Amino acid sequence: MKHKIAGKKLNRNTAQRNALRRNLVKQLFEHERIETTRAKAQAVRGQAEKMISLAKRGAAAEDPVKAVNARRLAASRLADATVVKKLFDEIAPRYTERNGGYTRIIKLGPREGDRAEMVVLELVE
Repeated sequence: MKHKIAGKKLNRNTAQRNALRRNLVKQLFEHERIETTRAKAQAVRGQAEKMISLAKRGAAAEDPVKAVNARRLAASRLADATVVKKLFDEIAPRYTERNGGYTRIIKLGPREGDRAEMVVLELVE
């Protein structure tokens, strides 16, 4: 039984899996739209939505300590200052009136080489 086990392994060890998720989330925020496999998109989607919620809380915080804390948490998870700046200054204000559902998965069909199901993971406008 798989009680209390969250996430997918994606046929990778822990370090590779963490690096893959970090890179996919970073690319999603940088380009606002990425093409990947369905399994990877589903594995990354929740983490991306949590980062946007964190950025919304940080951008809306009246206490500067909470705003700085939110930026530091995002920087530790994304490891790229330019993407963190874009997340807090451009992406988070876009979703102030939205309570969730910041990303969308659109199916593209199978990939030619190995027939893996491809999707587009994008930020909702």
